[in-house]
Amino acid sequence: MRLLSTIITLSIILSGCTSISEKGLTSYVNPFLGTATLWEPEDLGYVRTWEERTWGAEVFPGSSLPNAMVQLSPVTQFRSGAGYQYEDTVIFGFAHTNKGHWNLLHLPVLPVTGDVNPTDFASEYSHENESAHPGYYQVFLERYGINAELTSTLRSGYHKYSYNDGSDKKLIVDITRTNNRVRYWAIEKSGDYSFTGFQDAEGKIYFFAVSNYPIDEIEQVKNDQHEVSVVKFGNNGKNSPLELKIGFSFVSVENAKMNLEEEMIDKSFDQVRKEADNTWNKLLSNIEVSGGTEREKGIFYSTLYRSFLWPALRSDVNGDFTDERGEVVNEGFRYYTNPSFWDDYRNKLVLLGMVSPDVTTDVIKSIIDKGEKRGGYMPTFFHGDHASVFVSGSWLRGIKDFDLERAYALLLKNATVPGRGGRPYLDEYIEKGWIAEKDTTNVPFWDEYKAAVTKTVEYAYDDYATALVAKEIGDTENYELLMGRSMNYKNLFDPSTGFWRGKVDNGTKEGKWIEDFDPYYAYFAYMYREANAWNSLFFAPHDVKGMIDLYPSYEAIDKKLDSLFTEPWNGIELHNMTGFIGNYCHGNQPGHSIPYTYYFIDRQEKAQCVLDSIMNRFYDMGAEGLAYAGMDDAGEMSAWYVLNAIGLYTYSPADPEYIVTVPLFDEVKFRLGTGNKFTIRKDGNGKKINQITYGGEVVDGWFISHELLEQGKELVIKTE
Repeated sequence: MRLLSTIITLSIILSGCTSISEKGLTSYVNPFLGTATLWEPEDLGYVRTWEERTWGAEVFPGSSLPNAMVQLSPVTQFRSGAGYQYEDTVIFGFAHTNKGHWNLLHLPVLPVTGDVNPTDFASEYSHENESAHPGYYQVFLERYGINAELTSTLRSGYHKYSYNDGSDKKLIVDITRTNNRVRYWAIEKSGDYSFTGFQDAEGKIYFFAVSNYPIDEIEQVKNDQHEVSVVKFGNNGKNSPLELKIGFSFVSVENAKMNLEEEMIDKSFDQVRKEADNTWNKLLSNIEVSGGTEREKGIFYSTLYRSFLWPALRSDVNGDFTDERGEVVNEGFRYYTNPSFWDDYRNKLVLLGMVSPDVTTDVIKSIIDKGEKRGGYMPTFFHGDHASVFVSGSWLRGIKDFDLERAYALLLKNATVPGRGGRPYLDEYIEKGWIAEKDTTNVPFWDEYKAAVTKTVEYAYDDYATALVAKEIGDTENYELLMGRSMNYKNLFDPSTGFWRGKVDNGTKEGKWIEDFDPYYAYFAYMYREANAWNSLFFAPHDVKGMIDLYPSYEAIDKKLDSLFTEPWNGIELHNMTGFIGNYCHGNQPGHSIPYTYYFIDRQEKAQCVLDSIMNRFYDMGAEGLAYAGMDDAGEMSAWYVLNAIGLYTYSPADPEYIVTVPLFDEVKFRLGTGNKFTIRKDGNGKKINQITYGGEVVDGWFISHELLEQGKELVIKTE
């Protein structure tokens, strides 16, 4: 079953005979896209020998609103990405928080009947009786004969469980389990129709739940392996579906109740579901496309939807939130989780700012608040230091309703003051202009080292981004310092191989090249972060000319790029590198900007061939047509598709401009968050761009500025 047939099936289930135009753009969205795992060798790029599955996109199919606190979704596996794997056959519960990584899944609940075994209560289910739509999820729990339907608001979840007539109604609250270790928890009956409590696991979340059935008691059921809470309901005399409304807060039970009362307490299930659909339709309608195939539109709106689920809200309707110090504060803005900076700084955070500048503003205010309360360093994520790119790119695109000087103070400390909370190995980077790697051989893929090459070239780009902010502030001294350091990416370029290559510290400023160097071998963190040397090529988006000049000629670069996309992957089996064109891996982020290098050696049409192949091949893979080439990483993979499909990509996200590509669609109407609208029109069906005009004026070069797009004119991309 391919993606198109899935979309049609879901449209029939959810809409009956309603047409897509009547239903809205949400009818194009398939929340199951990305939930499947890659198994086939032709998709993986190698033959599987491990029993463990390869990582998929790690996304969830359940209900959420854009950048909401609540993501209400089924759990088929704990400690497995988003908790849902399409190939699984049982459901353990419906959890209320989700990112698409190995964390969260707060407060899993499952409706049941009969006696409860705390280690054997999961229910079988079938995809034939399962459906999803933005803001809605449905599945039939075969073990209990219960049809479960879920919808949600920003901070509350709505459960509707249709039991067989006469069935006793119970709810398992898996209070001791999430994807993280549960440190403390509590649950109690708080009224005839309500229960409350909290669960402390990667954030202490409080809940206030109201049922349409009276609650008889809450019983703890446990054995030597597991413990669950069982809510037992009485009879309301109607034999209607069990409906459960649960409000959440990271502040208090009282605030959870307040959130629930504000958002949904007096609303019906259908009303909440309709409002969720309307919310998503409004967001999706910011980018309207025409032309292209139904399959392309389905992937486009599915990836656009997926791009707006994270960061997640953490403040209540009154503005209260729990800050980095554990104190309840109210600073007058919506408080959000940190972005996944190593992944989504490349594209998703720019797309967020284009469509939802109000959310972007509050995300920046949130990371400023966190930075000032965590030692004066701006938050980082996993690897690198890319809040600098986010702040710079947002400010220069006109998002300015935050205190730039406060943000800059944090970014500058990240870039110049070694210390816990800032950039790892910054002292080495400042002293030598590069980070040394361990001198060793036969490194296993999973071993943790410095990822010294990746850190060096990315710190150089972060220095550039911070320098842009310094320029806006008027800090000339640090602007010049950081711009000088932004050239450090050159220090690990090896002209003898044409690769960026690791060095060891031999007591000299120049260091010594690592001898055990195989550009085809992939590492988790030795020299490169989740990549090999091939997928670490050509990363200097701030200094294209300088990068190009490292090579003897355009022909040498052309040959290098051709080799990347034609020399086959060497068959190394990895969890997180899948989906190959030659040696290029689209299933992980490090190489996502490489194809555009062709532009700068007068081979733009070659770049477009690669971009078209990626869009056509890597977003509805596998037997079911429901797998990405690799992890979505909080929307980065999805945003990559969205931007390339409309013909604009964030080659240097710190700069307020976009590289122009050939869009999939004949026409794109884009409404920016400021309200200004511009149009992108494709003239011709070729891959070679022979002219770019904006408002009838010829654009010089390959880039269009955000400032021009704000003027609301027509961008025409002429091809042959």
